[in-house]
Amino acid sequence: MRREPKWISKLVALAVHERLLAAHGGAPGLLDEGLLDAALANSQNRFAYEHPDVFRLAAAYAYAITQNHPFTDGNKRVALTLAGVFLELNGFRLEASEQDAVQAMLALSSRGMDESEYAEWLRRSSSAIGGSRVGAIRVTRRSARKKK
Repeated sequence: MRREPKWISKLVALAVHERLLAAHGGAPGLLDEGLLDAALANSQNRFAYEHPDVFRLAAAYAYAITQNHPFTDGNKRVALTLAGVFLELNGFRLEASEQDAVQAMLALSSRGMDESEYAEWLRRSSSAIGGSRVGAIRVTRRSARKKK
């Protein structure tokens, strides 16, 4: 039997949305609680009926949030953050540049990148966390200036 991942609860998703809006602005509110529930259940359903790895499950969270649009504002920000939080909970750290993360999320939400391609991007952009330590998600800003 495979080990069940640590899942993201609705309470966590709502808290992430609230914190992201507080930090970056946007209209508050949940448009449809059922769409949020469905988006959060998507990864658990995949786990129950398929054999996805942690990156496919993280991508399923992100894809479902971007396509369901359960929030008034901030759906892409929440989708990226929940994918990163899910990876953190399950032993990986997302280490993409801010520019790469934004481009990947825009591509996923506009269907320029499908869910499996996003999972591969997450795999390439993440590293395993050593031991049982869980650190912070690190999306970095890379300077456009060249080092001398």
